[in-house]
Formats: sequence, structure tokens, C-alpha cells
Amino acid sequence: MTLAAAGDPVFAGATVTAVDLAAPNSPDQPGLRPVVGDFGDAEVRRSALVGGVDVLIHLAGVLGGAAEADYALSRRVNVDATLSLFEEVLALRDGPAPRVVFCSTIAVFGAPLPPHIDDATPPQPVMTYGVQKLMMEQALEQFTRRGWIDGYALRLPGIVARADADARQRAAFLNRLFHAYAGGQSLELPVSAGGATCLMSLTTCVDNLIHAARLPRGLMQRRAFTLPALRVTLADLMAGLARSYPDSSTRVTYRPDPDLEAQFASFPPLSTPIASALGFRHDGTIANLIRNALTPS
Repeated sequence: MTLAAAGDPVFAGATVTAVDLAAPNSPDQPGLRPVVGDFGDAEVRRSALVGGVDVLIHLAGVLGGAAEADYALSRRVNVDATLSLFEEVLALRDGPAPRVVFCSTIAVFGAPLPPHIDDATPPQPVMTYGVQKLMMEQALEQFTRRGWIDGYALRLPGIVARADADARQRAAFLNRLFHAYAGGQSLELPVSAGGATCLMSLTTCVDNLIHAARLPRGLMQRRAFTLPALRVTLADLMAGLARSYPDSSTRVTYRPDPDLEAQFASFPPLSTPIASALGFRHDGTIANLIRNALTPS
């Protein structure tokens, strides 16, 4: 939607095909071709790929707790359909290898987390979601080494903030707290005030995905890496929300769940020299994160 609306010069005149389970809010937007259906359905993917593809941004997935609760569904979408998509793009290739931007996750580092994460930290996922994303990172790197696609796998932090975040996602509270605080709703958070998490606004995430689609060819061999993220404690995030919404009547209480704390509020310092050198960025400050998270993208 951002590409279609903004008249991005790199994508000028391009048709943006958007695949989703529901129709977009503005289906008649110039340059936008919506395809409504289940990404796991081969016919839906075939419809989306009609005419070939030059740039593919792959966001579809069964995330976090939803993947843990339904292994068959998560395998169907996160592994089978994703690998099939890479192969289907290859089969349609006519000219330079298409750019593929794949949304991976910092969940590949598992829990308990190491005391510091950088580009040399070995992935050791423990949740189904992280394992499946790591498998597809390996597939993307293999396809890229063979020259079949020109891919980047971006390990994303927690992306905020959707008011309607799927409750099956165990980290959904990190999305909802922004809208709840802005709306004056009281909050009981399942992590401690001192718990640290790594976040990025949806607005900044979209900018980073488009940046990956624009990167010149042949920059580097390594294609899977972690993006910069703003590391914040829950207490500092709540203080930032209080400054941004001084009239909010929100009351915040903490009831830590040890498992959720380990998964989503025990993040160590994060260094991302590969992504930073390539021009990827985070939101910069808590104030920017809050403003960007609550600004429609």
C-alpha cells in the first residue's frame, strides 16, 4: 500500500500485487492489484504471480504462540508454502534474479537468550516459529548462492502497534499496550517493569522492508541478519507513554509470567553492524517509537 500510494521513484509504473486474507481498505488504488485468499493455497499463489515478479516482499506467517499451538498450520504456511513460493518465483524467472525480502525474526535466538546479541551470535531457536523461520533463512541463502533469487532475510524485532493484534500471539500485549494507554485503559502486563524488550514501529518496519527491496545487487554474501531495534524496559516505555499522554487515566500493574518474561522481556543489548552499514535503522527514541507506532502507516 505504501509503495502504491507514495509514487516511490524506484517502483514508478510498477504493479503492486498485495496478497492477504482480506481485501485492502482501498482496493481501487492505482497500481494496486489485490489478491484475496490463503497464502498456503497454491492457486492463490499462482494468481499472485501471474505475469512474473521482480520484487517479492514476503510477510505472511503464522506467528509466535499461534505457531506453537497449531504445528500443522504453521508448517503449512511458514515452511511448505514459503519454500514453494521461492520455487515458484524461480520457475517464473525471466531475466535478472528477482529480489526477495523475507521477514524472519529475532526469535531465531531462542530463550534463554545470550548476554549480548550481534551478527556472530549463533541462532538457537526453541519455539516452533523461530525454528521454521531459521529453516527458511537457510533456504533463501541457498537459493541466493545458486543465483536463483537475490534474497535478504531480515530478522525483525517485535513490531508495534496494532490495536487488533491476534491474541494467539504471546507477545500481543506489547502491541495493545500502546493503544490502551492512549485510550486511558488500565493495563496488567505479564512481565516485570524492569524487563527489557526490542521493538520497532510498523512505520519504521515498512521503511526498512522497502529499503531492502531497493538495495543494489551484489553487496554481500551473507543474506540473513538482524535489524536494528530500540531496546527498552517496560518501565521506561510506560514513562514515555505517560509523557506522550499526560491526561491518560491508565493505571499499570505488573504480574510477571516467567515464561513470557524469558521470551519477550529478557532481551540483552543488541548490535547490528551488518544492517546498520547497509542503512537499516530503528525508531531512534522512545518518543519516536510511540509516535510512529500510533500513526497509521
